[in-house]
Amino acid sequence: MQAQNYHIFTPHVGKDWCLAWGSQPWIKELPWANAAQNFTFKPGESGHYTLEFWITPFDYAGPEGPARAVESVLRENKLIGLSWAVIDYDDVNAKGSAGFWNLSSKHTMYGNASELRAFRLMPIEPSLAPALDARWSFKVLDPARRLVAFQDESVGPATTWRWDFGDGTTSEAQHPLHNYAKADRYIVTLHVTSPTGTSRRAKIWDVALP
Repeated sequence: MQAQNYHIFTPHVGKDWCLAWGSQPWIKELPWANAAQNFTFKPGESGHYTLEFWITPFDYAGPEGPARAVESVLRENKLIGLSWAVIDYDDVNAKGSAGFWNLSSKHTMYGNASELRAFRLMPIEPSLAPALDARWSFKVLDPARRLVAFQDESVGPATTWRWDFGDGTTSEAQHPLHNYAKADRYIVTLHVTSPTGTSRRAKIWDVALP
């Protein structure tokens, strides 16, 4: 089985945020991954450390680069394998580590994807999900005419729709077509209503037309 293995440096100062273990170091670079950190302590001191990072999971990510890579499709009820390791370095000059804890039950999980823990991607609990949630997508049908098709994908019993196309025009169609007069980046907002409430979803500059 293939595994993506990231050795994350905490903190990373003067070096990459992680080591991508294997023959595909491109998986740790933008637009496939990124990280940001914040801390105030010096080496050997205690303190609060914050690290935020994200990665793109792949079904295949080879050494030849992203051209032949296959991104994983994350969907409800899909099983994915995950693990991580925490290494405790109390002494920055020490040759080894004082502690090594794995999410996996086997220390060799960093070299064998079959030893990862299985997690099922679950939907939001019905009691926590909103009764009405505005969602939408779009497709540029004709770049020369700046003709865009908007698709309502709202969840819940929507009964009315109002689109603000970001250029001063609106529509009350559920799935409108819109022709933009000039090149620009637009903030498009969908407002939906139902007998029990309202919802809106704005996308900032997703609709960018030359």
